[in-house]
This record gives sequence, structure tokens and C-alpha cells, in this order.
Amino acid sequence: MDDRLHKKALFLSYFTVGYNIAEGIISIIAGTIAGSIALTGFGLDSFVESLSGSVMIWRLRKHGHTSEDEEEHKEKRALKLIAWSFFILGAYVFYEAVRKLYLREIPDPSLLGIIITLVSLITMPILYFQKYRTGKAMGLRSLVADSKETLACTLLSFSVLIGLCMNAVWGLWWADPAAGLIIVYFLVKEGREAFED
Repeated sequence: MDDRLHKKALFLSYFTVGYNIAEGIISIIAGTIAGSIALTGFGLDSFVESLSGSVMIWRLRKHGHTSEDEEEHKEKRALKLIAWSFFILGAYVFYEAVRKLYLREIPDPSLLGIIITLVSLITMPILYFQKYRTGKAMGLRSLVADSKETLACTLLSFSVLIGLCMNAVWGLWWADPAAGLIIVYFLVKEGREAFED
């Protein structure tokens, strides 16, 4: 494993964890203030993304101090853990979307929520691209899988933003949970692929 790429992968993983913890806290605060399940769910999703980044930190930290067999074992274990994080996230998004549609819960408009999802829509695609490209260059399937979780979070950010804006402008409260149900398909698909690697 190239040392420069390894350091970059580790930095991207630490950044993923730090950014998502901050995003999660802000989103949950904004969601609580607005009474928005979508924003609260978005914040909890950020913590799941932090879990995936933490798995990568665990995977990369002992680089150079383990045998090739141990590296392969850690790689397979990291892939399984990341696959489970996709399923956990998918189950949560599904539950929240169905619950919100069933209860017809209408959140208040949230400017803070719109701002944090816009920041996420700028940050996450860049992070996805960097992790994906670095994972491919290193031949590290777990980092590629982690990058796809970042992509899923980008899609979730987009759906939350659309939902918040449609609710704020036109009062269409159902737009966000409907988009969330579409994203569940992507999450389950990526989780299955990570398990099959």
C-alpha cells in the first residue's frame, strides 16, 4: 500500500467522522426546533456515516504493522461492517419515511436545516469522489464501499433539501419521505454488493 495514498485515505476517514458528527449534531438541533423528522433522521444518518468512517480508521490505522493475511482478514471484516451500516441506515430511512407518511407529520420550515443540507451537498460529493478514487488506486474495496455510503448520504441530503424546500415554499410535506423511500433501494443494493465482495 502506497504510504501517500494510505495517509490520504486515513485523512479522508478522519474528516468523514469529524464532519458527520458536527453535521449530525446541527441537524438534530434543527430538526428538534422545527419538529422535522426528516432533519432528525438526516442527523442520525450522519452518525451512521461516522460509523462507516470509524470502520475505515480501524481498517487503516495499523498499516505496515500487520501481515498480508491479517490485512486481507481486516479488509473482509471492514466490508461486512460497512455493509451492515448500509442496512442499518436503509432500515432507519424506511421506518422514518413510512412513519412520516402514515402520521402525516408536517414540519415547520427550517432555514438552519436548508443551510446544513446545502453545505452537505457541496461537501459530500467531493468527499465521495476523493474516497472512491483513492480506494480504487489502493485496491481497497472497503474504502470504495465507504465512498458509496458517502454518495448515499449525498442523495439523502438532496432528498431532505428538496423536502424542506417543497414544504417551505408549497407546503408539500410528503415530498421528503417519498424521496427517502427511493433512497432505501440504493442503500440495500449497496449493502448487498458490499457483502458479496
